[in-house]
Amino acid sequence: MTERVAIASEELSARIDPHGAELWSLTDRQGREYMTNADPAFWSGHAPLLFPIVGALNGGRYRLGGLDYALPKHGFARASPFELVEHSGSLARFRLSDSPPIRAAYPFAFVLEVAFALDGPMLSMTATVRNPGPEPLPFSFGFHPAFAWPLPGAMAKEDHAITFAADELQDIRRIDADGLVARSEATPIRDRQLPLSPDLFADDALIWDELTSRSLSYGAPDSTTLDIAFPDTPMLGVWQKPGASYICIEPWAGIADPAGFAGDFRTKPGVMELAPGAERSFRMDVTVRPR
Repeated sequence: MTERVAIASEELSARIDPHGAELWSLTDRQGREYMTNADPAFWSGHAPLLFPIVGALNGGRYRLGGLDYALPKHGFARASPFELVEHSGSLARFRLSDSPPIRAAYPFAFVLEVAFALDGPMLSMTATVRNPGPEPLPFSFGFHPAFAWPLPGAMAKEDHAITFAADELQDIRRIDADGLVARSEATPIRDRQLPLSPDLFADDALIWDELTSRSLSYGAPDSTTLDIAFPDTPMLGVWQKPGASYICIEPWAGIADPAGFAGDFRTKPGVMELAPGAERSFRMDVTVRPR
């Protein structure tokens, strides 16, 4: 097992697994855990990084310039070993670059760097995609952290809610049995608030593909909360397996294939392109407000 990398501030401690550059633990000064318990009866993930796709492909494959390639759901970054390139008391930076095995599934030069930094009660995660190659780089990116539900020091599970920074009146999207975006339904948000219950996820994730907010708060009234900001990602998924002790709050710049999609990868909804020599960053900040 790869040794996990520890960072700390005066308020928080975090541990990151270099395999996937995955956040495994976020604790406060009292040692209380704000991440999932990763119960394998439900889901053993912690906070995978989604690259170069978010969600599933139609048939598990994509088409590019007349050729056909396979990629697993959410891409390969979450199952790849990252190099630790910088580590201090409160900062850890990891890097993944293309390689011959990766190029067999994704034929592009790329660099993905992910930095984790603690400052007081805030954890900042910044992912930067760079294109060192000679042609435009098509990709999507997403965060997938699973936070404790209920939060430590908070009220009962059914008292938790997500409160959005702005009104979110648009319909949400749902996926089908193949993980593809298949239908819309009326939003369950009322007055910027999404009360959380396992029943919400009987049909899998709630997806916003045109989100107005770039921040939200998760927690219980007058109790422990997490303030979450995601200024660079215009989409959001919220998910759990009903009955589990986590809630995934997932800022995305990308989305699963629509049902029946058979177009070129560069025209896939949610795919962006980087010009040669360019880079693009995606930040997610989590501020812990314990009780």
